[in-house]
Amino acid sequence: MIPPVESRVPAAVLADFQSYLGVERGLAANTLLSYARDLNKFLLHLGREKIEWERAREADLVKFIHAESKAGLSPRSLARLISAIKAFYRWGVLEGRVEKSPAMLLTSPKAWQSLPHFLSLKEVRLLLAQPDPGDGPGLRDKAMLEVMYASGLRVSELIGLRTADVRLRDGFLLCRGKGGKERLVPLGKAAVDAVRRYQDEARPGLLKKPTEDLFLSRLGAKYTRQGFWKMLKGYAKKAGLEAKIHPHVLRHTFATHLLERGADLRSVQLMLGHSQITTTQIYTHVSRDLLRRVYDKFHPRA
Repeated sequence: MIPPVESRVPAAVLADFQSYLGVERGLAANTLLSYARDLNKFLLHLGREKIEWERAREADLVKFIHAESKAGLSPRSLARLISAIKAFYRWGVLEGRVEKSPAMLLTSPKAWQSLPHFLSLKEVRLLLAQPDPGDGPGLRDKAMLEVMYASGLRVSELIGLRTADVRLRDGFLLCRGKGGKERLVPLGKAAVDAVRRYQDEARPGLLKKPTEDLFLSRLGAKYTRQGFWKMLKGYAKKAGLEAKIHPHVLRHTFATHLLERGADLRSVQLMLGHSQITTTQIYTHVSRDLLRRVYDKFHPRA
């Protein structure tokens, strides 16, 4: 549910908008939450300005967006914020609540103006060496990190894996991505071995009641996104990589390392589950940046 905000927008309006996003547009749960946070921020601004959302003008929206940009909001977050506002007013027009969308002419800044951060192979090996293989949680953590690096899954996709989704004999896993789309992703030998050892030696001890969820917490419940990031940051700190860890870093690293070693863009797109290849192309910029640094370092007339 979209949480309530200190604005003049009735809760029923927000609930109807959420239903429109989830049912008619088929947005994933995480996207719904992101839109909710962005919309709350916007509505709170209108409330402080004493502006009814139905009477907001384009100038009011532009003022808010410029303020967010000056406050340091990243281009990618700014683009999502604008998308949420545009969707809200598009829904308002469809429902007859506003005659014309004031957001119609808003343009989003180009996302990914900065290159995504990724780890070097040495840093990956250091990170993957941190979990303690001597206990159940350590084996679980090792398996989760290996799968993340081997497959490029999103965190939500990782924790959503079921035991039947991992085909260890064939070296593949079945992933359910955004919008409920399924895709097959290869797993390397290291990840296969880590998952097999976790399933054989650790998962039975974590299992409290029958469940198909693959990765379990100490209490036997499905592992959470918050739990994963807390775990990852802990190991990153032990490895001296704390400053380099942020959401998606292993996904970025997976894609970058594949392209650096000759993988074609279309294959990487399929493995990442990107609907548009333009989203995947950011990683070619990363690779070109690396090539530039190598050239400048080693060519005698660079």
